[in-house]
Amino acid sequence: MCPKTSKTTPVLLIGGIVFVIILVAITGVTLINNINLSNIIRLNEKVASDSVSANDNQIKELNYVNNHPKNLNAKQLNATPTSEGDARSLEQIRKEMSSMVLEPKVSPVIGRAAHGSSPANGSKPLNLPPAAVAAMPLGGGGAATHNSVASGAGDSLIDYEKRAQIVEMMEHAWHNYKLYAWGKNELRPLSQRPHSGSIFGSYDLGATIVDGLDTLYIMGMEKEYKEGRDWIERKFSLDNISAELSVFETNIRFVGGMLTLYAFTGDPMYKEKAQNIADKLLPAFQTPTGIPYALVNTKTGNAKNYGWASGSSSILSEFGTLHLEFAYLSDITGNPLYRERVQTIRQVLKEIEKPKGLYPNFLNPKTGKWGQLHMSLGALGDSFYEYLLKAWLQSGQTDEEAREMYDDAMLAIIDRMVRTSPNGLTYVSDLKFDRLEHKMDHLACFSGGLFALGATTRQNELTDKYMEVGKGLTNTCHESYIRTPTQLGPEAFRFSDAAEARALRSQEKYYILRPETFESYFVLWRLTHDQKYRDWGWEAVQALEKHCRTAHGYCGLRNVYQQEPQKDDVQQSFFLAETLKYLYLLFSDDSLLPLDEWVFNTEAHPLPIKGANIYYRKAASPLPASNAS
Repeated sequence: MCPKTSKTTPVLLIGGIVFVIILVAITGVTLINNINLSNIIRLNEKVASDSVSANDNQIKELNYVNNHPKNLNAKQLNATPTSEGDARSLEQIRKEMSSMVLEPKVSPVIGRAAHGSSPANGSKPLNLPPAAVAAMPLGGGGAATHNSVASGAGDSLIDYEKRAQIVEMMEHAWHNYKLYAWGKNELRPLSQRPHSGSIFGSYDLGATIVDGLDTLYIMGMEKEYKEGRDWIERKFSLDNISAELSVFETNIRFVGGMLTLYAFTGDPMYKEKAQNIADKLLPAFQTPTGIPYALVNTKTGNAKNYGWASGSSSILSEFGTLHLEFAYLSDITGNPLYRERVQTIRQVLKEIEKPKGLYPNFLNPKTGKWGQLHMSLGALGDSFYEYLLKAWLQSGQTDEEAREMYDDAMLAIIDRMVRTSPNGLTYVSDLKFDRLEHKMDHLACFSGGLFALGATTRQNELTDKYMEVGKGLTNTCHESYIRTPTQLGPEAFRFSDAAEARALRSQEKYYILRPETFESYFVLWRLTHDQKYRDWGWEAVQALEKHCRTAHGYCGLRNVYQQEPQKDDVQQSFFLAETLKYLYLLFSDDSLLPLDEWVFNTEAHPLPIKGANIYYRKAASPLPASNAS
């Protein structure tokens, strides 16, 4: 006979097990919450330690509010901005702005809308509701009407819903950088720690802060902007950095970023920082030709080139991408030295013999001779050509030497390097020793906008050809995106009998959050108002959200041709500086950073155009020659 067992025993046993499970779960959740709370507390303490005193913050609040161009009324537009503001609060200014009448004007260059003069089409000015003013970004994008046949007179050109999505993306990228990498250069979102393998290494240079700050400013993210500004004031310095920094990258990200913020705000701190950084780069220019080396130790002044660069040559896209920043720095400081340095580079390039009118990618800074005959509108060459056109624009179209060099170079590139595939895709190929490689870099995708900008800023016999090529290249770059499962484009793509606009080599299939294609979408949209450029940009936003977004930021992809690609665990600083900025501007009104008042450096930092922009802030008088060096 089997012994009897109590029916209450399993009930008690099960109850005990359930109780233990619930207890463990509660303990785990509490522990996780405590860890997250601890992270947030540490972040707040770190950000707070990088901030200035309450009195200084009050001063910066006034400076941000009163000098932000969105808070200048129509009468103030005729005055020269200063770096000091009055004591009005943000709410007071917004109330004043909400009762203002802002009138659009039409630019003779590209028909954009802005503020300050009577409308050319007879449309009535707009009375802005307070909510619209509160959300209005730099330049008053929410206020303008538009006088364009492409959009219809009086239509607003802001797509608020799409633009709000991009602001949310910026918030996600920035806040996770703050949480896991504050003060470091870049974020590793998957690892939730700083990225020490970036171009600037492990030094605490805050590359993401300096690079992304003007994007925060443009988007109206005031709290985040002020945190970044305070970090720059208290923490940013190259004085004790004993490292070989890239002259090119330091210039376009740090000098360019500071100069833009100075133009936006008039805050002298930014001008002083920009000048200090540029001064650290000057030893690299001490060569027999004046062509700078690629790398400089900012503490010792020792400079050199990369060993792999064609017999230790300097690289065209690097030494040719200094002109905008150095010329503007001379104008706002009154010190001619910076312009003299880049003008020396210009003269060497103007006078040197160019094989078939083309510029090879390598130049020996000691002998002044070209290195290997490799030409590219992508890597190693790209932004040199960009700066020729933009130096002319920045000068108020007075620097004819730059425009002539641009036109000559573009004609040679169209003749020797631009080709059309069997299926009608326009691409610009690398050229090596007179042999076309039939490969186009993602980096070259900016050139669609470059050709289009050249077409619209000077009407001549080249105009139609430039615009045709610009539209064609932009379309091809879009094709390189939509021919992948991820809808994001590869680092390089090729054209052959077997494939068009497709990467064929494994080392060309990655995407690292690059902006160049979106840059061309933005420029072509501004110049044509063809809706397809906005549609293409929105496709890209959705692809970024689907494949590059993580819980703690954005990553690049190792292979865009995989359905579920592996992420690279790096949130590049240029994702905040360029990619998100160009996408935000794509869905904004033309009066937000209009192309006839601003030029974008190659890191998407807007610099004012002389004679067309009150934010140029030129120094009252130049320094005497004896004090200029």
